[in-house]
Amino acid sequence: MNYQHIRVEHNAHIATLHFNRPAKANALNYEHLLEIETATLAFREDALTRAVIFCGVGRHFSSGADLTDVTDADKVPLVQRRRRLRIGERVIEAILDMDQITIAAWQGAAMGGGACIASACDFRIGAEDCFMQYPEVDIGINLMWKSLPLILSLVGPARTKRLVAGGERVFADTLLAWGILDELVALPELTGAAQQMAEHYAAKPPIAVQMIKRSTNQLANALDRAIMHMDVDQNLLAASTADREVAVAAYLSKNKADFSGD
Repeated sequence: MNYQHIRVEHNAHIATLHFNRPAKANALNYEHLLEIETATLAFREDALTRAVIFCGVGRHFSSGADLTDVTDADKVPLVQRRRRLRIGERVIEAILDMDQITIAAWQGAAMGGGACIASACDFRIGAEDCFMQYPEVDIGINLMWKSLPLILSLVGPARTKRLVAGGERVFADTLLAWGILDELVALPELTGAAQQMAEHYAAKPPIAVQMIKRSTNQLANALDRAIMHMDVDQNLLAASTADREVAVAAYLSKNKADFSGD
C-alpha cells in the first residue's frame, strides 16, 4: 500500500514503521494517524513478521498532535466529532493488540501523542537526545487516547502526575532511571540497537512469545478499557472552556497564561 505520511519496510521477520513527516517533526494529524492505524492492523494477517520497530524520520520520534492542522471539526455534529477524536485511541489499541513484539526506536521528542505511541510499545530504546513531555495540560486539555494507564504502569502515580498534570519535560537519563526506557544508546547506535533487540525476539518461538505478550498485556491492562472510556468526553468538555483558548494562545506565543477556571 502507498502511504503519504509513513513508510513501512519488511526484512525477513522484522518490519520497521517510519513516521515520515520530518518537516513537521512527525506531528500527528488525522491522516497520519489513520495511516498508522491501517498499517498496524495489517500486521494481523502477517504471519511472517515477528517484531515491528516504530521510529521517526528526521530529528524526532514524534512531536505529538499537529496544532497547525486546520479542520472543520466545529462544523460537524458532536456525535461525529466524538468519533473522529477516537482515532488516537484506535491507534494505541491497534498497537497494544499487535501479536508482534513492538519496539520504539526513539530519538529527539516523544511529546503528547508521540509519547502515547512510545508507551504503547513493548519496549523503548532511546538515543541520548531523547525526551518526553505531555504538553496537553499546557494547552488546557486532558491526556486522551486511553494512555494514562500506560505511563502509570511504567512510572507509578507520583511521576505520572509530574508528567501529565505538571507537564514536565523529562530527558534521557531520567527516562532510563524511571524505567520508561529499556535501553539508552548513542544516537548513531539507535537503529542498530533496535534491530538487535528485534532480532532477539524474532528468533524466539513466535507462538510462545505472542501468547506470553498477550497474557502479560491482559494482566497489566485489565481495567484500562473499563475506566478510560470517558477521556474523549473529558477532552470535549475541556476544549470548550475559556481557559482552553487562553492556554493555546499562550502556548503558541510562549507567553504566560492567566487562567480563570472557567
